[in-house]
Amino acid sequence: MSAARDGGVPPLRQENLHLLADGVGRPSYDRSRIQAGIVHVGVGGFHRSHEAYYTDALMNRSGASAWGICGVGLREADRRIGEILKAQDHLYTLIVKHPQGRIERAVIGSLVDFVLGCHDPGAAIARMAHADTRIVSLTITEGGYNFDPATGDFDFSNVEVRHDLEHPASPRTVFGFLTAALRMRRSRDLPALTIQSCDNIQHNGDLTRRMLLDFAREQDAELARWIEGEARFPNAMVDRITPVTTPEDVADLAAEAGLRDEWPVTCEPFAQWVIEDQFANGRPAWEEVGVHFVADVTPYEKMKIRLLNAGHSVLGWLGAIHGHKTIDGCVADPLFATYLRRFLDVEATPVLDPVEGIDLERYKDELVGRFGNPNIKDSVARICLESSAKLPKFLIPTITENLAQGGSIRFATLVIAAWGYYCAKAVDGQGAPLEFVDAMERELHQAARGTPEDSLSFLRLEAVFGDLVHDHRFATLYSEMIQGLYDNPDIARAMRALLSGER
Repeated sequence: MSAARDGGVPPLRQENLHLLADGVGRPSYDRSRIQAGIVHVGVGGFHRSHEAYYTDALMNRSGASAWGICGVGLREADRRIGEILKAQDHLYTLIVKHPQGRIERAVIGSLVDFVLGCHDPGAAIARMAHADTRIVSLTITEGGYNFDPATGDFDFSNVEVRHDLEHPASPRTVFGFLTAALRMRRSRDLPALTIQSCDNIQHNGDLTRRMLLDFAREQDAELARWIEGEARFPNAMVDRITPVTTPEDVADLAAEAGLRDEWPVTCEPFAQWVIEDQFANGRPAWEEVGVHFVADVTPYEKMKIRLLNAGHSVLGWLGAIHGHKTIDGCVADPLFATYLRRFLDVEATPVLDPVEGIDLERYKDELVGRFGNPNIKDSVARICLESSAKLPKFLIPTITENLAQGGSIRFATLVIAAWGYYCAKAVDGQGAPLEFVDAMERELHQAARGTPEDSLSFLRLEAVFGDLVHDHRFATLYSEMIQGLYDNPDIARAMRALLSGER
């Protein structure tokens, strides 16, 4: 960016850190001494507000020079972040926005390199196979795991998977890259890797292990046996609300910090990371900076997915139909805040397992406060992205477990009805168009548009809902709700009716 455009603010680079304004944090460690012990696939905002943040905090505390991070992008869309990071010596700024308006800014230095795997697959494989690398972590979201949501099996029909099986030296999928790197490590007599998932998927380590082994067996059965015995895949729960960075964030940071960062990251002050302590070849001492290592992460995963992620979806879909644009805007509306808390208390909490060390009532109080942070403008549209991959994990299990136990399902069912209305109409209750982004967009539209002739048409999409359409109690309630929205798409009216106990 030219000096004229940004008013002469110099760019964020290592040599310019001394120009940062007072109060802006910066690495206290010697970045020239850092080795890349971690390779991370998927360097988006969440990775930079979470794993890279924790690793930077550890480096500031105790050095930990063996645990720098090399980012890897597998898609052409990752080129821009790679170019920006390279121009900034892989530095970026984390902007932490507190509810009361206080803003903390700190330059993060734990990222030390970036490789664009789709441009140079050999370089990405070599980095994963390097002797210094001991962990490959992933933020690839639900769709990147390439499993069939109906069966849970690896999807070998995927065109890019077929390419990887036939061209192992030039892969396109994360499983092709991991398999190639592990093959190279075995040939060099190096230890296997820890594959650390950092995604919002329950049992994410188990899923990663199953998908990688399925792929590897198809390509090289002997290698798959070695991976099965030597590699480690710890389950983990990750949490930090990280909205999309806006141009205003970039401009405000330049004015306040004194350096121009082309792609900073904004986030809330809350951060949580719970990991099962099973690693193949060592790990950072992340516990020194607040990470919790446990024997079984399952109850923590379930708590977060069923409360935070599902809570986001409740606000997202109801808010979209109503016309709210941001999650904090939803919570500022007393009707939405009350509805969210009723869902959390009446439907989500009764089907949770005990969570050691967590006060669930306090957790829910904090959660509503986090959603309502007016300085975190997390968009409703972002929450609604790719819901065919999210809701079968975040919300539908709460419905099915409450059906089995005779519990309440009405608050969650209205969310499914709102989703069905949205998929058919792609407009809010006032007729304004809504963004629709989903890998199953065509199937969702097709199923939802059959609703006027068959009120259960949307539920017949088995890849998303399984056999839920055959549950009489759920199907009857859903049918009433979707017909009600078609008659009158005033979602606030429907919410008030549920809260008042009318149905």
